[in-house]
Amino acid sequence: MKIAMVGQFPPHVGGVGVHIHTLSKELVKQGHEVYVITYPHKDIKDIDGIHVIGTKGLNIPGIRGMMFKVNAKKALEELVEKEDIDIIHGHYLFPAGAAAVEVGNEHGIKTYITAHGSDMFEVYKKQPLMRSTIRKVLKSADVVLAVSNALRHEIIATGVVGISNKTRLSWNSVDINKFSNREDDSFKKEFGLTDKPIVLFVGNLIKRKNVDSLLEAKKIANSDYYLVVVGDGPLFKKLKKKVEDENIRDVIFTGARDDVECIIPSCDVLVLPSLSESFGLVLIEALACGKPVIGSDVGGITEIITEDVGLLVNPNKIPSIAKAIDKMINDENFRYVLSLNARPRAMDFSTVTIPYDEV
Repeated sequence: MKIAMVGQFPPHVGGVGVHIHTLSKELVKQGHEVYVITYPHKDIKDIDGIHVIGTKGLNIPGIRGMMFKVNAKKALEELVEKEDIDIIHGHYLFPAGAAAVEVGNEHGIKTYITAHGSDMFEVYKKQPLMRSTIRKVLKSADVVLAVSNALRHEIIATGVVGISNKTRLSWNSVDINKFSNREDDSFKKEFGLTDKPIVLFVGNLIKRKNVDSLLEAKKIANSDYYLVVVGDGPLFKKLKKKVEDENIRDVIFTGARDDVECIIPSCDVLVLPSLSESFGLVLIEALACGKPVIGSDVGGITEIITEDVGLLVNPNKIPSIAKAIDKMINDENFRYVLSLNARPRAMDFSTVTIPYDEV
């Protein structure tokens, strides 16, 4: 079969791109032909047998999404005219999902859309002007996929006609060969982090990820550790300035990295203190590397972290975050026991499930 995906894809970094890449590789492995239409980037190229199509446009905040919706729809229409596409799959309700359902409806091609979290928890709930657009996407899609039960319930709560019957759970998955518990001290040596435990954050530096609270927790910690922040985003400079101005010790910002699978094995615990989160892909990546995790008691995070692999915290209470980190760092035996259970828990998310009825 020929499947057309629309959404974020490497070399762009982020959970959506990882999800599309993982699913696309499995489809290619099974003998299907996959095309991915993604955002503009100078390094767009085919990878892993996947045909990658970059759109035109500018990555300017505020207009990026609308430009991609228009250009992705145009690219998808051109692809449909050239190839006999069997399935269209839009990832993220807007703009990718909107482009996917419009072309799918116009050409009579079955269309799947995957909600990845912030499209519902942030855009739908907090941007009233976008609600009618997102509801239209949900109504127009043949099948709606959600990456966690928390997100599935949020979608059903919209009350769109027929939404309950066509909304399904579709977990994110982790490549347990790429993310493994092999010893790897290359990152420690690169930054000279060899004398203290490492607490790691990996993600986009935006308000929702709550890194500011992670820095506040570092200030009141009763344990001694390096806090490593891997990622980039609109808050990068502000967070770095906070560390400098408030003299918060032992905090390292690496910027965006494309070798996270080599970084996680160097840490002692990974923390995801998000204010909202549909899933938390980096959590299962850390578990696959045999690392205990700390995450917010919100959304899909609660479906990943069990008491035998990590701790849940209140993201709105800095002492809650600080106390959990202190527990992990100061109690080596506790941390060791959790680490033994980590990779077996990751195995629950190791199978790439193809979500299409036709495959």
